[in-house]
Amino acid sequence: MNPVDDLSAVLDSTGALVSGVSRWDAPTPCPEWTVRELVNHLVLGHRLFTAALSGAKGASLDPRGSDALGDDPVASYRDAVAGLLAAFRQPGALEQVVEVPAGTVPGIVAVHLRIVEELVHGWDLARATGQEAKFEDALVEREIAFSAAKLADLPPERSPFAPPVPVAEDAPPLDRLVALLGRSPS
Repeated sequence: MNPVDDLSAVLDSTGALVSGVSRWDAPTPCPEWTVRELVNHLVLGHRLFTAALSGAKGASLDPRGSDALGDDPVASYRDAVAGLLAAFRQPGALEQVVEVPAGTVPGIVAVHLRIVEELVHGWDLARATGQEAKFEDALVEREIAFSAAKLADLPPERSPFAPPVPVAEDAPPLDRLVALLGRSPS
């Protein structure tokens, strides 16, 4: 499977969750973030990676630092997704080296970082809004393998995740991924 196709599938699933939000001020599993701040963080991340792939410097990922959602959070999310996918689909995007919050990485790593971010925050969003996160298990398994291999490469001060938490080996793949990245799926 092409990782950009995986990203597209994950973005579609998270987009469905974003469209299903009825309470933007609801708390999330992300400490101190509301649903709106969580979605704002995702949009800021999409824009940052889009900028990085074009050689520009992205803005902060702090959802309290700027509002990327405006009056129509769903449309803002969709617009950011369209830009991100277009950037990753440019010829050579997966081979180029880009500067992202995790460091200087090849585009292929950057696309996986976005997939993992979207899966984990999609899980957060589903939990916060009482919706079901619908991500393909095989895709999540690929990102567990990616994350497990890459976590060791991140200096502790650059890791955006908490230490892994225990989870049953036979837990659903999404629960195992979020546990690997410091969330408690129970």
